[in-house]
Amino acid sequence: MRPRIEMMGCQVDNLSMEETLQTIEGFIASGLPHQHVVVNVDKLVKAQKDPELRQIINDCALINADGMPVVWASRLLGKPLKERVAGVDLFESLMARSAQKGWRVYLLGAKEEIVSRVREIYTQKYPNLVFAGHRNGYWKPEEEPSIVNEIAQARADLLFVAISSPKKEQFLGAYQAQMKIPFAMGVGGTFDVAAGKVKRAPVWMQKSGLEWFYRFLQEPRRMFRRYFIEDMAFLGLLVKEWRNNRS
Repeated sequence: MRPRIEMMGCQVDNLSMEETLQTIEGFIASGLPHQHVVVNVDKLVKAQKDPELRQIINDCALINADGMPVVWASRLLGKPLKERVAGVDLFESLMARSAQKGWRVYLLGAKEEIVSRVREIYTQKYPNLVFAGHRNGYWKPEEEPSIVNEIAQARADLLFVAISSPKKEQFLGAYQAQMKIPFAMGVGGTFDVAAGKVKRAPVWMQKSGLEWFYRFLQEPRRMFRRYFIEDMAFLGLLVKEWRNNRS
């Protein structure tokens, strides 16, 4: 059993990046379907209000903390996580490892020009990388069964899903067993970063926990509500859990 902690009703695996990669390698070797999720401030807040999302997160085979505030909160609560395992960094490491090991990759999500660009960039970067397929993230509800069937037929080892939360968690929770992908991971805005549409924060801001602020500066109108209204609930939840732990 992997070491897990609980934060605000959600489970989180206490693993380093390398331990996470070794775990995923085991998943792929097994051939059985496994779902991965990262939790950040936004997802922890959403999970408080959405029991279905919280259950999907806790049922995942692998749960990483993506966001320094989550790591800092774990320390404050007396159950420190080893490190942040950012989704964008895990994606990059897995693409490199897939090229080395011959794992088949499927990309799902974002606009067609973005997901196509990601495939093109990584084909050039890793000539040995095998793509099982790709598809954009825009579809009608009635198209979902055919999309799921298409992915299942592609026989990918890894599926990266770049659609919004909680839609991607719900999609994987509903169809992962049917698609039979050994490792399926929601990657949020990672395709935008990988395609060069969105620039990632400097390393010092990542380590300082200010990556969210850099993201806000890039798209202030879009990100204001998430970071300055919705995510502020995290502080209240953290204080409440801290008090409960002390009592």
